[in-house]
Amino acid sequence: MNGKELVLRTLRHERLERAPWVPFAGVHAGKLTGYSAQELLTDSDKLVRSLVQVNRLYRPDGQPVVFDLQIEAEALGCELLWADRTPPSVATHPLALVSDIPTRIPGPGEARLAFALDAMRKTKRALGETTALYGLVTGPFTLASHLRGTDIFMDMILDPDYVHRLLDYAFAVERAVAGYYIDAGMDIIAAVDPLVSQISPGHFDEFLSEPYTRFFDDIRSRGALSSLFVCGNATNNVEPMCRTGPDSISVDENIDLAQAKAITDRYNVCLGGNIQLTVVMLLGSQADNMKAVVDIIDSVPPGNFIVSPGCDMPYDVPVENAIAAGQAARQTGQVRAILEHYQGAQISVEVTLPDYGRLPKPLVEVFTLDSATCAACGYMMEAAKDMKSIFGESIDIIEHKFTTKENVARCLKMGVAKLPSIYINGDLKYSSIIPSRDELRAKIAAVLN
Repeated sequence: MNGKELVLRTLRHERLERAPWVPFAGVHAGKLTGYSAQELLTDSDKLVRSLVQVNRLYRPDGQPVVFDLQIEAEALGCELLWADRTPPSVATHPLALVSDIPTRIPGPGEARLAFALDAMRKTKRALGETTALYGLVTGPFTLASHLRGTDIFMDMILDPDYVHRLLDYAFAVERAVAGYYIDAGMDIIAAVDPLVSQISPGHFDEFLSEPYTRFFDDIRSRGALSSLFVCGNATNNVEPMCRTGPDSISVDENIDLAQAKAITDRYNVCLGGNIQLTVVMLLGSQADNMKAVVDIIDSVPPGNFIVSPGCDMPYDVPVENAIAAGQAARQTGQVRAILEHYQGAQISVEVTLPDYGRLPKPLVEVFTLDSATCAACGYMMEAAKDMKSIFGESIDIIEHKFTTKENVARCLKMGVAKLPSIYINGDLKYSSIIPSRDELRAKIAAVLN
């Protein structure tokens, strides 16, 4: 049985000899060939060359072709901000100041959709016989947020009819894009909707349950399999997501995997995740990565499971770490025996916290995985930066990205439990929930007064 067969049969809920290994090597693929993120995500030949290297080095059973949650947003008028080692981020929101509902569905030749489809067809020819290929669409709630900005969270309360209509449009866009990707040969269509972690189960049921159910039914009717990727602390939404009928869901390190697996098994939904991106993959050793994979596999009942990182791998993940993770996924028993007494490395960096009681002005600290790569983190950071337009120099704002040992140590010392989070003068105000403009303004104003 080759890797592709292993992934597809796992997603069809067969009990097999081992869990598939699916590394989410998005921009990280460029590290293997020396390309920047922008080169990788605009040139199909460079992308395919990099994906072939991922396949050769990491021996995946499945892999995504394009990991970029801004492709559809760009085609719909959002301006992007590019960086060398992260996917682009959305810089403008066309619907931020207007309550319009667009009607145009982008065609397969528009913007970077043409690039993505060309890369998919080429990757299918190069790797598609032995590797299951994932076509990633931007989840409709995240796409609607790209178009509307953070106002969408208040809209859900003040103008739910508008949100329903905007999401109907976003789902229509994604159904069309999913169709393009299936026609290009993608085996699995994954809706990557990180901002689902920012809404309640009630709001999920109200706004997303019925259209997601139709979305996954539509994918199956076209002969493909489906997945729903979420980021952040989406614990309370695992069951609502399962009820929409995806073939699989994928979660990150904010979610207790054993707890989630108990739910997904009840619904016969395959679960994927959730190797830690920073502490393990980026900053850990080869042994740390092997132990993490073995511990993850041992933490859940066998079957209906895929070994994968929590999300898109950071660009600078050491190659040897990803190779080690793959080895542990394929040869779990041997690696478990080798690491029987291994305890894992500890973060030993010393950090000094501010003297919060003596600050000259309020300090807003935003703890993120990385606002450049994590959509929920980006929108939380955007909400904090927006406070500068209100309070100006009377407040300080800083982001602590969970991508350095210093900031990992800072999170541990502060007791940060979930990312992203906002602290004001050392006090936790928002944990894995993006605040509205009015809410955050009130919290800061209370400290100033």
